[in-house]
Formats: sequence, structure tokens, C-alpha cells
Amino acid sequence: MYPCSCSIQQWDSDEPIPRSELLAGVAGKHGLLCLLSERIDKEVLDAAGSNLKVISTLSVGVDHLALEEIKKRGIRVGYTPDILTDATAELSVALLLAACRRLPESAEAVKNGGWTTWKPLWMCGYGLSDSTVGIIGLGRIGQAVARRLKPFGVKKFLYTGSRPKPESAVEFQADFVPLTKLAEESDFVVVTCSLTPDTKGMCDKDFFSRMKKTSVLINTSRGAVVNQEDLYQALVSGQIAAAGLDVTTPEPLPTDHPLLSLKNCVILPHIGSATYATRSAMSVLAANNLLAGLKGESMPNELQL
Repeated sequence: MYPCSCSIQQWDSDEPIPRSELLAGVAGKHGLLCLLSERIDKEVLDAAGSNLKVISTLSVGVDHLALEEIKKRGIRVGYTPDILTDATAELSVALLLAACRRLPESAEAVKNGGWTTWKPLWMCGYGLSDSTVGIIGLGRIGQAVARRLKPFGVKKFLYTGSRPKPESAVEFQADFVPLTKLAEESDFVVVTCSLTPDTKGMCDKDFFSRMKKTSVLINTSRGAVVNQEDLYQALVSGQIAAAGLDVTTPEPLPTDHPLLSLKNCVILPHIGSATYATRSAMSVLAANNLLAGLKGESMPNELQL
């Protein structure tokens, strides 16, 4: 779609590029295609020099990019929204069901001999039917999650964010409420917002103290939206029933992290968009964004800085 003669220098590994290799490799380049595992900050931009005119990231999130510094230098940014919406929403629902119905714990009991006989209350969890679901961030992914949860018999949807979105909320008859009210009234809280200075650490000790003891928290946005130390205490003390995380701080989470010792916390390795079709489409879009930017043309998806 975007014919362009380019000389490409590629880090040919699934493992993240070492910082020293990135700094050396980006020198003098006109374009950069990066992943969310790369921190593109002033140091990288300085190493690249004045030739760099376009950055294309294989992600919808851009919190790994120093946007103010990038904007100051007149560098264009391409990203990959929309494409991963369905896959991430599907994973969010799967993670919610895994956490609230104790699926990993139950599967482990089959393997380790914990399954002895049928018992009336053994491995009981919480169902979605007649529940209230609170969504933090009713954007593309938040709406897609609500759309998938509605057929489960959810009674009520609540949402919070920077502003009301009546045009998006009408499909679910969702009510816009303050964060505190969402915490107090929701049986399930699904975090799908962007990471910003306002949302960083939003789900903290105060937030968890307002939640029901039977409620479940799901985060498929960015790890830093949740204060993990406060979450651990909330789960250990029984302040909330369970949690499911597809994102953590840091990533990967150290194998000795306290959250990994809890049966009521399901943690996945950031696989929200991990379907073959989604990752392939993201890659094509990221490449087309880069090529269009190099040619000075309109990108399929450009982040407006």
C-alpha cells in the first residue's frame, strides 16, 4: 500500500532489545518501529538525532513514549487502536470468569488430589447473573467488554472516566458515576482505562476499602493503574473476594512477588491482544504507519500530539 525503498535494521528476536543495542541502533535513523517493551525517552531520541521523523508503535497504549519530548521535536507517532479491541475484550471476560469462578484453583485441585468428592460449598464463586458491573474507562475496549457481558444477565452497568459518554453508554443503559460510587456498588470492577497521571494508582487502599467483600477486580489496561501492594492487602484480608490481572508492574512480575502466592488472584502475562489474527493485523498496521510517515503521507492511524 505504501511503496517505499527503505534500508531496515531489525532486532531479530522475540526478546526485548537491550537498551545499549537500541541506543546504538537508532542513531541516524529516519523511522523507528517499537514495541511497548521499549521505553522511548529523551535518551533514545537524543541518540537517534535530528533525522528521526516518525515512530510507529505496535500497541494502542503509548505510555512508553515520551510524548511531550516527541512532540517538541516534531516527530510523528503511529499506533494501533481498534484492531486489538475485540481480542482484549474477550480476554477480559475470560479473566473475569476465571477469577470469579475460581477456575485456575479448581483445575489445580484436579491435578493435586484436592478433588475428593462433591461438596455443597467447595469451590463456590460469584456469578454474573443479576450483578452490577463497573467499568473504569468506557472507551473502545470498555464498551466491547460490556457488550460481551450483557448477555450473561448483568443487571446494571456503571462507568467512570474523565467525562460522561452518553452516546456510548446508551447501548448498555450504563450510568456515569464517581469512582467512589462505582467501587461501592459494583460486584465486578473492570479496568480498561488508559494510563495517565490521573489514573496512575487509582485503584488503591481507599478504593478497595469501599468495595464489597464479595467483589472482584479485573485489570486489562496497564499495571500502574492498580496499587499492587494495596491490592495484596485487600485480597489477603478478605476486603475483596478476588482479582484478575493481565497487566502488572513490573512486567514480567517477579516469580516471588506476593500476589503470585494468592489463590484468589489470577495473573496472566499481558496476553490481551494475543490472537494470531490480531497480532498479524497490528504488525501490518504498524508497518503501514511507519511507511506513510517516512513518505510524509497520512498515516492509517496517527496519534494526534
